[in-house]
Amino acid sequence: MKATAELQVIPLGQWVSVRKEIRRVVDLLQGHDFIIETHASGTNIEGNLEDILAAVKQIHEVLHAEGSVRLVSLLKLETRIDKTPTLAGKRL
Repeated sequence: MKATAELQVIPLGQWVSVRKEIRRVVDLLQGHDFIIETHASGTNIEGNLEDILAAVKQIHEVLHAEGSVRLVSLLKLETRIDKTPTLAGKRL
């Protein structure tokens, strides 16, 4: 099932700057067959629902393994049955 999503990953409790961790999140997402668009507060994703959910799991596993003690992720998902959801279809 195709989906669009907005993912915000928030590393907590370690450093003032989280640039390194967020760069890692984007690198991990780029390793999947997704269309992604980064923005100031997160990343928009277009892909298969199952792959998006697996990517979120992978992000948590990898960042924890690399030393992030606490992560909070906010995920908004959209699926449709009347047409295929796309990021291009969301642009104003």
